[in-house]
Amino acid sequence: MLEPVQPARPSALDPAVAARLKRDDAGLVCAVVQQHDSGEVLMVGWMDDEALHRTLTSGRVTFWSRSRQTYWRKGDTSGHAQHVRSVSLDCDGDAVLVRVHQVGAACHTGARTCFEAGGDLGAVVGQDAR
Repeated sequence: MLEPVQPARPSALDPAVAARLKRDDAGLVCAVVQQHDSGEVLMVGWMDDEALHRTLTSGRVTFWSRSRQTYWRKGDTSGHAQHVRSVSLDCDGDAVLVRVHQVGAACHTGARTCFEAGGDLGAVVGQDAR
């Protein structure tokens, strides 16, 4: 069994929470962001331990930007903020579900969700075998 990758950046994340995370080789976990009342999936981002700590303790969602190698808090420049309602870890520890109240668009394109902006891929709809 591989040991989890330790974060490259220091963090104040609760060690009990940090021990439950299974990070990728860059020390990140996937963060799925969902509208708290409708269940609508808004976007996916990446968090290291410090981004998760900031999200858990500030009431706003913070991500780690893989391209810019810095933290960014959703809405600081656009005004389209994400206010945290809850944060859950999945059963494998490699993803978090962040339920939010979204103000404005979640996608950088201006669309409500990043999945709306990407469009449907036209998958065949499966039939229930009941």
